[in-house]
Amino acid sequence: MDIDEEAKKVVWSLQNNKRSELERNVFKPTGKKPMNKNVIYVFTSIGVLFLLSFLLTQFNTEEKEFCFLLDSLCYSSSEDKWFYVLYTFLNLLIIILGFFVAYIVGKKLGNRFKI
Repeated sequence: MDIDEEAKKVVWSLQNNKRSELERNVFKPTGKKPMNKNVIYVFTSIGVLFLLSFLLTQFNTEEKEFCFLLDSLCYSSSEDKWFYVLYTFLNLLIIILGFFVAYIVGKKLGNRFKI
């Protein structure tokens, strides 16, 4: 604890005023808005999910037939590997979005019916 003789008040400093003026100004705001990283996070998570679905299809050795939306859009997993990766990706995305929506609905219901 240092006492400033001029002002006669206690100066509380952990660094004991060892910083220079340039070092103090590093933490001052620049006026720029910080970059919004939500878009980067969303694209990264989609990329990781797509990579995960690709790896999951590589472990599958048996042939499967899968269909998109209609029975007329059916494909084989051995012939159309990228469609199978897309099919797995969409299934994983639906499951994750289902958990997210269930969480949001449960949270809103919990806040509404506080017991």
